[in-house]
Amino acid sequence: MKLLTLAILPFLTFAADLRVGIIGLDTSHVVQFTQLLNDSSRSEHVPGARVVAAFKGGSPDVAASVNRIEKFTAEVTSKWGVELVDSIPELCRRVDAVLLLSVDGRKHLEQARPVLQAKKPIFIDKPMAGSLKDAREIVKLARASGTPLFSASSQRYSSEILALKANPKPGTILGAFTWGPAPIEPYLPDLFWYGIHSIEALYALMGPGCESVTRTHTPAIDLLVAKWKDGRIGTVRGIREGAKSYGAVVFGSQGNLTTPPAGAPAGEARSNYVNLVREIVRFFQSGVPPVKLDETLEVFAFMEAAEVSKSRHGAAVALQEVMR
Repeated sequence: MKLLTLAILPFLTFAADLRVGIIGLDTSHVVQFTQLLNDSSRSEHVPGARVVAAFKGGSPDVAASVNRIEKFTAEVTSKWGVELVDSIPELCRRVDAVLLLSVDGRKHLEQARPVLQAKKPIFIDKPMAGSLKDAREIVKLARASGTPLFSASSQRYSSEILALKANPKPGTILGAFTWGPAPIEPYLPDLFWYGIHSIEALYALMGPGCESVTRTHTPAIDLLVAKWKDGRIGTVRGIREGAKSYGAVVFGSQGNLTTPPAGAPAGEARSNYVNLVREIVRFFQSGVPPVKLDETLEVFAFMEAAEVSKSRHGAAVALQEVMR
Protein backbone atom coordinates (compact mmCIF):
# COMPACT_ATOMS: atom_id res chain seq x y z
CA MET A 1 0.00 0.00 0.00
CA LYS A 2 2.88 2.37 0.78
CA LEU A 3 4.35 1.85 -2.71
CA LEU A 4 0.99 2.60 -4.36
CA THR A 5 0.63 5.82 -2.40
CA LEU A 6 4.07 6.97 -3.45
CA ALA A 7 3.38 6.06 -7.07
CA ILE A 8 0.32 8.29 -7.41
CA LEU A 9 1.49 11.11 -5.15
CA PRO A 10 2.89 13.29 -7.99
CA PHE A 11 -0.54 13.40 -9.63
CA LEU A 12 -2.37 14.24 -6.40
CA THR A 13 -0.15 17.19 -5.48
CA PHE A 14 -1.39 19.49 -8.28
CA ALA A 15 -4.99 18.25 -8.42
CA ALA A 16 -6.48 21.55 -7.18
CA ASP A 17 -5.33 23.70 -10.10
CA LEU A 18 -4.16 21.30 -12.76
CA ARG A 19 -2.89 22.96 -15.95
CA VAL A 20 -4.16 21.16 -19.05
CA GLY A 21 -2.97 21.41 -22.64
CA ILE A 22 -4.88 20.44 -25.78
CA ILE A 23 -3.46 18.86 -28.93
CA GLY A 24 -5.68 19.32 -31.99
CA LEU A 25 -8.16 22.19 -32.31
CA ASP A 26 -10.23 20.65 -35.13
CA THR A 27 -13.12 19.06 -33.21
CA SER A 28 -16.12 20.44 -31.34
CA HIS A 29 -14.87 18.55 -28.26
CA VAL A 30 -12.22 21.28 -27.91
CA VAL A 31 -14.87 23.90 -27.20
CA GLN A 32 -17.07 21.59 -25.10
CA PHE A 33 -14.24 20.33 -22.88
CA THR A 34 -12.69 23.79 -22.45
CA GLN A 35 -16.03 25.32 -21.49
CA LEU A 36 -16.71 22.61 -18.90
CA LEU A 37 -13.26 23.08 -17.35
CA ASN A 38 -12.78 26.86 -17.64
CA ASP A 39 -16.27 28.34 -17.13
CA SER A 40 -16.78 28.34 -13.36
CA SER A 41 -20.17 30.05 -13.77
CA ARG A 42 -21.61 27.05 -15.62
CA SER A 43 -23.80 24.76 -13.52
CA GLU A 44 -21.95 21.73 -14.93
CA HIS A 45 -18.49 23.21 -14.38
CA VAL A 46 -15.93 20.49 -13.67
CA PRO A 47 -13.44 21.78 -11.07
CA GLY A 48 -9.85 20.71 -10.57
CA ALA A 49 -8.35 21.55 -13.96
CA ARG A 50 -8.10 24.39 -16.47
CA VAL A 51 -7.11 24.46 -20.15
CA VAL A 52 -4.24 26.93 -20.47
CA ALA A 53 -2.44 26.07 -23.73
CA ALA A 54 -2.98 24.28 -27.05
CA PHE A 55 -1.15 23.00 -30.11
CA LYS A 56 -3.32 23.65 -33.15
CA GLY A 57 -2.53 20.55 -35.24
CA GLY A 58 -4.91 19.74 -38.11
CA SER A 59 -5.20 17.35 -41.08
CA PRO A 60 -5.25 19.01 -44.52
CA ASP A 61 -6.74 15.89 -46.15
CA VAL A 62 -9.73 15.65 -43.76
CA ALA A 63 -12.68 17.97 -44.46
CA ALA A 64 -13.89 17.83 -40.86
CA SER A 65 -10.53 19.26 -39.82
CA VAL A 66 -10.01 21.85 -42.56
CA ASN A 67 -13.53 23.27 -42.34
CA ARG A 68 -13.62 23.70 -38.57
CA ILE A 69 -10.15 24.25 -37.15
CA GLU A 70 -10.04 28.04 -37.54
CA LYS A 71 -13.45 28.49 -35.92
CA PHE A 72 -12.60 26.35 -32.89
CA THR A 73 -9.15 27.90 -32.56
CA ALA A 74 -10.61 31.39 -32.52
CA GLU A 75 -13.18 30.47 -29.90
CA VAL A 76 -10.86 28.85 -27.36
CA THR A 77 -8.17 31.51 -27.70
CA SER A 78 -10.42 34.61 -27.65
CA LYS A 79 -13.19 33.45 -25.31
CA TRP A 80 -11.27 31.19 -22.93
CA GLY A 81 -7.78 32.67 -23.05
CA VAL A 82 -6.04 29.50 -24.22
CA GLU A 83 -2.50 30.21 -25.45
CA LEU A 84 -1.31 28.68 -28.73
CA VAL A 85 2.13 27.06 -28.80
CA ASP A 86 4.27 26.02 -31.77
CA SER A 87 5.07 22.42 -30.85
CA ILE A 88 3.95 19.53 -28.69
CA PRO A 89 7.20 19.48 -26.66
CA GLU A 90 6.61 23.17 -25.87
CA LEU A 91 3.04 22.35 -24.81
CA CYS A 92 4.31 19.64 -22.48
CA ARG A 93 6.68 22.10 -20.79
CA ARG A 94 3.74 24.39 -19.92
CA VAL A 95 1.18 21.89 -18.60
CA ASP A 96 0.60 19.11 -16.09
CA ALA A 97 -1.59 16.91 -18.31
CA VAL A 98 -2.72 16.65 -21.93
CA LEU A 99 -5.98 16.20 -23.84
CA LEU A 100 -5.22 14.77 -27.30
CA LEU A 101 -8.39 15.70 -29.20
CA SER A 102 -7.31 15.72 -32.87
CA VAL A 103 -10.24 14.63 -35.02
CA ASP A 104 -7.98 12.42 -37.18
CA GLY A 105 -7.17 9.20 -35.33
CA ARG A 106 -4.29 8.52 -37.72
CA LYS A 107 -2.41 11.44 -36.11
CA HIS A 108 -2.68 10.17 -32.56
CA LEU A 109 0.40 7.94 -32.40
CA GLU A 110 2.81 10.62 -33.65
CA GLN A 111 1.16 13.26 -31.47
CA ALA A 112 1.09 11.07 -28.35
CA ARG A 113 4.74 10.04 -28.67
CA PRO A 114 6.31 13.30 -27.35
CA VAL A 115 3.71 13.50 -24.57
CA LEU A 116 4.58 10.00 -23.40
CA GLN A 117 8.28 10.84 -23.64
CA ALA A 118 7.59 13.83 -21.38
CA LYS A 119 5.62 11.53 -19.03
CA LYS A 120 2.58 13.78 -18.94
CA PRO A 121 -0.73 12.02 -18.12
CA ILE A 122 -2.72 11.92 -21.35
CA PHE A 123 -6.33 11.41 -22.36
CA ILE A 124 -6.76 10.47 -26.04
CA ASP A 125 -10.18 11.10 -27.56
CA LYS A 126 -11.91 8.47 -29.66
CA PRO A 127 -10.60 6.71 -31.57
CA MET A 128 -7.38 6.32 -29.60
CA ALA A 129 -5.65 5.48 -32.90
CA GLY A 130 -6.34 4.98 -36.59
CA SER A 131 -5.53 1.27 -36.45
CA LEU A 132 -5.18 -1.59 -33.99
CA LYS A 133 -1.44 -1.60 -34.70
CA ASP A 134 -1.10 2.07 -33.72
CA ALA A 135 -3.27 1.57 -30.62
CA ARG A 136 -0.99 -1.25 -29.46
CA GLU A 137 2.07 0.95 -30.03
CA ILE A 138 0.60 3.82 -27.99
CA VAL A 139 -0.13 1.46 -25.09
CA LYS A 140 3.36 -0.04 -25.38
CA LEU A 141 4.95 3.42 -25.19
CA ALA A 142 2.78 4.42 -22.22
CA ARG A 143 3.68 1.28 -20.30
CA ALA A 144 7.38 1.57 -21.14
CA SER A 145 7.51 5.17 -19.91
CA GLY A 146 5.20 4.62 -16.95
CA THR A 147 2.88 7.39 -18.18
CA PRO A 148 -0.83 7.30 -17.24
CA LEU A 149 -3.00 6.85 -20.35
CA PHE A 150 -6.79 6.88 -20.74
CA SER A 151 -9.01 6.74 -23.81
CA ALA A 152 -12.78 6.38 -24.07
CA SER A 153 -15.88 7.43 -25.96
CA SER A 154 -18.21 9.89 -24.28
CA GLN A 155 -21.01 7.38 -24.84
CA ARG A 156 -19.43 5.03 -22.32
CA TYR A 157 -20.23 7.70 -19.72
CA SER A 158 -23.58 8.94 -21.02
CA SER A 159 -26.14 9.42 -18.25
CA GLU A 160 -28.41 6.80 -19.86
CA ILE A 161 -25.71 4.11 -19.97
CA LEU A 162 -24.53 4.86 -16.44
CA ALA A 163 -28.12 4.68 -15.13
CA LEU A 164 -28.74 1.39 -16.93
CA LYS A 165 -25.51 -0.08 -15.59
CA ALA A 166 -26.29 0.98 -12.01
CA ASN A 167 -29.91 -0.19 -11.98
CA PRO A 168 -30.27 -3.38 -9.88
CA LYS A 169 -33.56 -4.50 -11.45
CA PRO A 170 -32.12 -6.67 -14.26
CA GLY A 171 -29.86 -8.55 -11.85
CA THR A 172 -26.82 -10.13 -13.48
CA ILE A 173 -26.38 -8.88 -17.05
CA LEU A 174 -26.61 -11.88 -19.37
CA GLY A 175 -26.45 -9.90 -22.60
CA ALA A 176 -26.90 -6.43 -24.06
CA PHE A 177 -27.94 -4.65 -27.26
CA THR A 178 -26.74 -1.12 -28.05
CA TRP A 179 -27.38 1.12 -31.02
CA GLY A 180 -26.36 4.48 -32.43
CA PRO A 181 -25.13 6.37 -35.49
CA ALA A 182 -22.38 4.75 -37.57
CA PRO A 183 -21.42 7.05 -40.46
CA ILE A 184 -18.22 6.03 -42.24
CA GLU A 185 -15.15 8.12 -43.11
CA PRO A 186 -12.93 6.82 -45.93
CA TYR A 187 -9.64 7.47 -44.09
CA LEU A 188 -10.48 5.19 -41.13
CA PRO A 189 -11.71 1.59 -40.77
CA ASP A 190 -15.52 1.71 -40.89
CA LEU A 191 -16.37 1.52 -37.18
CA PHE A 192 -13.52 3.65 -35.83
CA TRP A 193 -15.26 6.95 -36.64
CA TYR A 194 -18.72 6.74 -35.00
CA GLY A 195 -19.50 3.05 -34.56
CA ILE A 196 -17.02 3.04 -31.67
CA HIS A 197 -19.54 4.95 -29.51
CA SER A 198 -22.10 2.14 -29.44
CA ILE A 199 -19.36 -0.48 -29.12
CA GLU A 200 -17.96 1.27 -26.05
CA ALA A 201 -21.47 1.47 -24.61
CA LEU A 202 -21.72 -2.30 -25.07
CA TYR A 203 -18.43 -2.78 -23.23
CA ALA A 204 -19.59 -0.48 -20.43
CA LEU A 205 -22.50 -2.86 -19.88
CA MET A 206 -20.90 -6.24 -20.65
CA GLY A 207 -17.30 -5.70 -19.54
CA PRO A 208 -14.32 -7.17 -21.41
CA GLY A 209 -13.99 -10.80 -22.51
CA CYS A 210 -15.29 -10.86 -26.09
CA GLU A 211 -14.26 -13.95 -28.03
CA SER A 212 -15.54 -13.39 -31.59
CA VAL A 213 -17.53 -10.99 -33.78
CA THR A 214 -19.77 -11.42 -36.83
CA ARG A 215 -20.78 -8.44 -38.94
CA THR A 216 -23.65 -7.99 -41.37
CA HIS A 217 -23.07 -4.89 -43.49
CA THR A 218 -25.46 -2.96 -45.74
CA PRO A 219 -25.42 0.69 -46.87
CA ALA A 220 -28.06 1.40 -44.22
CA ILE A 221 -26.72 -0.42 -41.16
CA ASP A 222 -24.06 -2.59 -39.58
CA LEU A 223 -25.23 -5.39 -37.30
CA LEU A 224 -22.54 -6.82 -35.02
CA VAL A 225 -23.15 -9.97 -33.01
CA ALA A 226 -20.40 -10.78 -30.52
CA LYS A 227 -19.85 -13.84 -28.37
CA TRP A 228 -18.21 -13.44 -24.97
CA LYS A 229 -15.95 -16.14 -23.55
CA ASP A 230 -18.54 -16.96 -20.88
CA GLY A 231 -21.24 -17.57 -23.50
CA ARG A 232 -23.01 -14.21 -23.25
CA ILE A 233 -24.04 -12.42 -26.46
CA GLY A 234 -23.68 -8.70 -27.14
CA THR A 235 -25.20 -6.96 -30.17
CA VAL A 236 -24.57 -3.55 -31.78
CA ARG A 237 -26.67 -1.85 -34.45
CA GLY A 238 -24.77 0.90 -36.27
CA ILE A 239 -27.24 3.18 -38.06
CA ARG A 240 -26.72 5.15 -41.29
CA GLU A 241 -30.34 5.49 -42.46
CA GLY A 242 -33.34 6.39 -40.33
CA ALA A 243 -33.43 7.81 -36.80
CA LYS A 244 -29.89 8.05 -35.43
CA SER A 245 -30.43 8.07 -31.68
CA TYR A 246 -28.39 6.20 -29.08
CA GLY A 247 -29.88 3.53 -26.85
CA ALA A 248 -29.39 0.19 -25.14
CA VAL A 249 -31.15 -2.83 -23.67
CA VAL A 250 -29.75 -5.16 -21.04
CA PHE A 251 -31.02 -8.70 -20.64
CA GLY A 252 -30.68 -9.82 -17.04
CA SER A 253 -31.15 -12.75 -14.73
CA GLN A 254 -34.14 -10.99 -13.13
CA GLY A 255 -35.48 -8.86 -15.97
CA ASN A 256 -34.76 -6.74 -19.05
CA LEU A 257 -34.31 -2.99 -19.04
CA THR A 258 -34.10 -0.30 -21.75
CA THR A 259 -32.47 3.12 -21.57
CA PRO A 260 -34.97 5.99 -21.33
CA PRO A 261 -35.12 8.39 -24.28
CA ALA A 262 -32.23 10.83 -24.15
CA GLY A 263 -33.21 14.44 -23.55
CA ALA A 264 -32.00 17.60 -21.87
CA PRO A 265 -33.70 18.76 -18.68
CA ALA A 266 -35.51 22.08 -18.56
CA GLY A 267 -33.26 25.12 -18.35
CA GLU A 268 -29.59 24.86 -19.28
CA ALA A 269 -28.98 22.08 -21.81
CA ARG A 270 -27.00 19.20 -20.36
CA SER A 271 -23.60 18.61 -21.92
CA ASN A 272 -23.07 15.23 -23.55
CA TYR A 273 -19.51 15.28 -22.21
CA VAL A 274 -19.73 16.31 -18.56
CA ASN A 275 -19.49 12.77 -17.16
CA LEU A 276 -16.50 11.96 -19.35
CA VAL A 277 -14.73 15.20 -18.41
CA ARG A 278 -15.24 14.41 -14.72
CA GLU A 279 -13.62 11.02 -15.28
CA ILE A 280 -10.74 12.66 -17.13
CA VAL A 281 -10.04 15.09 -14.27
CA ARG A 282 -10.15 12.26 -11.72
CA PHE A 283 -7.73 10.34 -13.92
CA PHE A 284 -5.33 13.29 -14.19
CA GLN A 285 -5.43 13.68 -10.41
CA SER A 286 -4.90 10.00 -9.57
CA GLY A 287 -2.92 8.65 -12.51
CA VAL A 288 -5.27 5.65 -12.61
CA PRO A 289 -7.31 5.18 -15.83
CA PRO A 290 -10.98 4.24 -15.20
CA VAL A 291 -10.85 1.90 -18.21
CA LYS A 292 -7.97 -0.56 -18.21
CA LEU A 293 -5.70 -0.39 -21.23
CA ASP A 294 -6.26 -4.07 -21.98
CA GLU A 295 -9.97 -3.36 -22.35
CA THR A 296 -9.29 -0.39 -24.62
CA LEU A 297 -7.15 -2.63 -26.84
CA GLU A 298 -9.91 -5.24 -26.83
CA VAL A 299 -12.34 -2.64 -28.19
CA PHE A 300 -9.91 -2.05 -31.07
CA ALA A 301 -9.57 -5.79 -31.64
CA PHE A 302 -13.39 -6.00 -31.66
CA MET A 303 -13.60 -3.35 -34.39
CA GLU A 304 -10.75 -4.94 -36.36
CA ALA A 305 -12.44 -8.35 -36.15
CA ALA A 306 -15.66 -6.76 -37.43
CA GLU A 307 -13.70 -5.30 -40.36
CA VAL A 308 -12.33 -8.74 -41.24
CA SER A 309 -15.79 -10.28 -40.83
CA LYS A 310 -17.14 -7.81 -43.41
CA SER A 311 -14.44 -8.89 -45.87
CA ARG A 312 -15.42 -12.52 -45.23
CA HIS A 313 -19.13 -11.86 -45.89
CA GLY A 314 -20.24 -12.10 -42.27
CA ALA A 315 -18.11 -15.00 -41.03
CA ALA A 316 -17.26 -15.08 -37.34
CA VAL A 317 -13.78 -13.72 -36.61
CA ALA A 318 -11.93 -14.38 -33.34
CA LEU A 319 -10.38 -11.41 -31.58
CA GLN A 320 -7.37 -13.60 -30.90
CA GLU A 321 -6.78 -13.83 -34.66
CA VAL A 322 -6.48 -10.07 -35.20
CA MET A 323 -4.43 -9.57 -32.02
CA ARG A 324 -1.65 -11.89 -33.22
